[in-house]
Amino acid sequence: MIRFVLRRLLLLIPVVWGVLTVTFVLMYIVPGDPVLTLAGERYDEKTLEEMRRELGLDRPLLVQYVEYLGRVARFDLGRSFMTRRPVIESIRERFPRTLILAFSAMAFAVVGGLLIGAFAAWGRIPWLGRTLMAGSLVGVSIPVFWLGLLLIYLFAIKLSLLPPSGYGGGSLRYLVLPAITLSFASLATVARVTRSGVIDSVSEDYVRTARAKGLGEIVVMSKHVLRNALIPVVTIVGTDFGSYLSGSVLTESIFGWPGLGRYIVQAILKRDFPVIQGAVLFMAIVFVLVNLLVDISYGLIDPRVRLKGGGR
Repeated sequence: MIRFVLRRLLLLIPVVWGVLTVTFVLMYIVPGDPVLTLAGERYDEKTLEEMRRELGLDRPLLVQYVEYLGRVARFDLGRSFMTRRPVIESIRERFPRTLILAFSAMAFAVVGGLLIGAFAAWGRIPWLGRTLMAGSLVGVSIPVFWLGLLLIYLFAIKLSLLPPSGYGGGSLRYLVLPAITLSFASLATVARVTRSGVIDSVSEDYVRTARAKGLGEIVVMSKHVLRNALIPVVTIVGTDFGSYLSGSVLTESIFGWPGLGRYIVQAILKRDFPVIQGAVLFMAIVFVLVNLLVDISYGLIDPRVRLKGGGR
């Protein structure tokens, strides 16, 4: 286990370097000039040259790249072109909000998906199970932005039950709609995978043995069937949770949630290179670490799973 973790952490180095390099190069390929954005409509060439010199954009690209590598090695992600605030401080301020949204969405997706999938596989009410599975197909297919706008129209405008957008100082009322929107596709996927896993598990010998011992249906489903159906669910949860932390851009933008995703969108619109580079690099590291935790959790859920390079 320890060798496995160390090897994965070493593999993090080329991943980080690759993300850093690609992001840095893309900033100078895509259209747009941060200096023009800062200068506004009225400017002269001398002012633009002074601003480029101040921001360090007048030096050769290779020199800027080497300097950026050196700053990252010192855990310095630079300062925002627009606010002159250290990027790492802005990430530290906004990431907890994205973390709250991601945890809430994942909890909703896991609990709802497991319950729906297990109930549909149980098969005691066939028509309801088929209806739930049809709903999960819609959940996988529906675009996030459309679902978000639909929920705002229904629950905020028509029924006036929840606020349409904002943070509200962390109030639960402001969290409900973005969390449901972000989790909907994952909930549908977890439900479908859980149903398939439960159907495959109920015919196994250990399940028949548990029932022969007189164990109740709830005990058999929770302790035997669901546990062995959790491996594919854990994969989905890990991948989707990593994407929640690193890519909840649409949801945060639709609901005005002041997290990391919305911060990146604003930086892209303003061509704020240090913010984009630093935030993307941070999200890539988080995504890789989350997937490492998922791999480790396989062995904890099912002792039969061995991690290559480690023990049970």
